[in-house]
Amino acid sequence: MDFEHPDRYGNRRGYQRAGPSQVPDRSNKVCFHWQAGRCSRHPCPFLHSDPPQTVLADGAAKRGHLQGHVSRNIASAGAPPSKWGKGRAGGKAPDKICNYFLAGNCSFGDKCRFLHSWFMSDSFSLLTQLQGHQKVVTGIALPSGSDKLYSCSKDESVRVWDTQTGKCVGAINMGGEAGCMTSEGPWLFIGVVNAVKAWNTQTTTEQGLDGPVGQVYALTVGNGMLFAGTQDARILVWKFSAAGNVFEPATSLSDHRHAVLSLVAGAMKLYSVDIPTRPKMEEWVFELCKFKVVSV
Repeated sequence: MDFEHPDRYGNRRGYQRAGPSQVPDRSNKVCFHWQAGRCSRHPCPFLHSDPPQTVLADGAAKRGHLQGHVSRNIASAGAPPSKWGKGRAGGKAPDKICNYFLAGNCSFGDKCRFLHSWFMSDSFSLLTQLQGHQKVVTGIALPSGSDKLYSCSKDESVRVWDTQTGKCVGAINMGGEAGCMTSEGPWLFIGVVNAVKAWNTQTTTEQGLDGPVGQVYALTVGNGMLFAGTQDARILVWKFSAAGNVFEPATSLSDHRHAVLSLVAGAMKLYSVDIPTRPKMEEWVFELCKFKVVSV
């Protein structure tokens, strides 16, 4: 029998024919949001568990929500399971990390069907988490020949960690935000506001490298020189003098228009990136202290 009925969206013609209801049975359907670990419906009309299995007349087991429909592929008999698609029910998803675990608020714990791991390779394993900084960590370094790991942060501190125990064994107040950190040999370099701090971890000597204006965001070492990307869109260069065991100013590169946020040196080239509305990369070819912009 055909009939018309109004609803909140206006009149809509509906059709209903005699016979059993076509409304799907939700009692045996697993909640998709529950499987993803984010169902917030109370109560939820769908299952928050694996669907029950029923045994058919031929002895085959079937999931409850698939009763009445059997699909067989004779050619696949004895073949390994298909890797097409990802099943939603049963077992853990082997290649999917739980987003709620990464955010630190997964409520399923060990029962979550997604991975609770920072790594997806058998070659890596999480040893420990070093906790102590109060703000964003902006750099880490492990100087050559040292058993101490160094980290810097926007909380204005540099922390020293024992690599054997994972314990913090020292903290140094920098008097301002530390924007970056790198190391070369026994030397540790920290970029701060209006300066670069250079520490020799073997001799405990310290040297302040003046010249930057504003925050130093990037540091790298290449071809015996130290490069610093600064807030005033320049790249400052120092050359190490072994005779005096000091860093001497070499030159300044000033082709960027925005703060230089990243530097990479290698193969006689220096790559620098700033992040304005549209990212820009410079490629510098250097030999001793002569630099030339070769591409933009």
